[in-house]
Amino acid sequence: MGLTWKKRVLTALLGAAAASGLTMLILLLVEATSVLLPADTKFGIVFDAGSSHTSLFVYRWPADKENNTGVVSQALACQVKGPGISSYASNPAQAGESLQGCLEEALALVPEARHQETPMFLGATAGMRLLSQKNSSQAGDIFAAVSRVLGQAPLDFWGAELLAGQAEGALGWITINYVLGMLIKYSFSGEWIRPPEGTLVGALDMGGASTQITFVPGGPILDKNTQATFHLYGSEHRVYTHSYLCFGRDQMLTRLLARLVESSPGPLVRHPCYHSGYRATLSPATLYESPCVHTTPPPDLAWHLTVEGTGNPGACVSAIRGLFNFSSCEGRGHCAFDGVYQPPVRGRFYAFSNFYYTFHFLNLTSKQPLTTVNATVWEFCRRPWKQVEASSPGQDRWLRDHCASGLYILTLLLEGYGFREETWPDIEFHKQAGGTDIGWTLGYMLNLTGVIPAEVPARWRAESYGIWAAGVVFAVLTLLATLGAVAVHLLWPQG
Repeated sequence: MGLTWKKRVLTALLGAAAASGLTMLILLLVEATSVLLPADTKFGIVFDAGSSHTSLFVYRWPADKENNTGVVSQALACQVKGPGISSYASNPAQAGESLQGCLEEALALVPEARHQETPMFLGATAGMRLLSQKNSSQAGDIFAAVSRVLGQAPLDFWGAELLAGQAEGALGWITINYVLGMLIKYSFSGEWIRPPEGTLVGALDMGGASTQITFVPGGPILDKNTQATFHLYGSEHRVYTHSYLCFGRDQMLTRLLARLVESSPGPLVRHPCYHSGYRATLSPATLYESPCVHTTPPPDLAWHLTVEGTGNPGACVSAIRGLFNFSSCEGRGHCAFDGVYQPPVRGRFYAFSNFYYTFHFLNLTSKQPLTTVNATVWEFCRRPWKQVEASSPGQDRWLRDHCASGLYILTLLLEGYGFREETWPDIEFHKQAGGTDIGWTLGYMLNLTGVIPAEVPARWRAESYGIWAAGVVFAVLTLLATLGAVAVHLLWPQG
């Protein structure tokens, strides 16, 4: 007996549903391709607790890394209000409270889902190094107060520590070479490539209490205490680096003034680095509070002294030279000053921090020749104080010190580090490179990414639009045929 019409229609609908369903599966599975979804973004936060101020930087990088190092970019720079944390020796709790404003900005920027896994670190530099030498108990109280505040944040707090001078210089070197594309850069072919090592740039850093020099020398580094080694983007880098404590701008100015006070016969101190016509009173006791001033004040020293500028750049240079011990290098090769080993300077250098700020004020950051730089600084030093004040209103805090700072930089670079007229053009003065602030913090974060596990990008199966559209059509046909079969089975009467 043949099939009834109901069974024939039901069989046809079920067959159509099976055929369209099978076709849909073939389109979705056979024609699909495997794709990588974009990697998530990781974040890191670093506080740079310098001698004169503290800054916060937020960095981010893709969770998948290039040769075990993150490709890091700066997401936020925040200047903490108030002085450096070493200034809060008498009130340590205030050191921690001063960080709250910038910390809140960082927490607002980093997605809440990433808070728990975001590392945060505070590195204290030369200001806290000096305080640790002078009063280790006060330094410990400040670190404890800072750690209490930062440890309460919903982040992965890595601690607040004293950063060694060698590390500060070497990490600044990493920062410069990274942002200039000297360690790794993106090629036109869409690949990350490493430039030749000969293109690496040296770093010249000057803070308030210390100054650092870091570069790749032309031969072996004979004193291994001055060598730093890094593994970045699959390559090993060995650099010479040294930090000179008490040779930062602020401490240099303090030491210079203390020497002039000691050599003055009475309460009137003639300062050759201050402009003629400048006159001020000071309490000499504050000079001898600095650990960089190693002499004790004379017993007959007056409570208040009068400092009078003479505007004599020649005498200023002579006084500045007295801060260096050049005689310790006589008869020795590869020596900078104070008996410190240093290979001959080589290649291009980026000078930043107070190197830049001083020369920027003097309009000397445009690669002027050495003769022009010398003439400009000396001409500025000879200007009367009233003329200097009139030409730079609102800059009273550092205005009197730019002459001494300019001549000090020239003395340090030429007589200390060994740059000459023919190598002077190799020095460039910058605040930023590639839109990123130059300092040790980015170098620290790049080094840190080497110990943060990478995340493998998620894989997903994807289809072209045409295949996807055809799959949707067959899915709809399958659904209609199935619903039709159900309707026939339930609603079509028997017989």
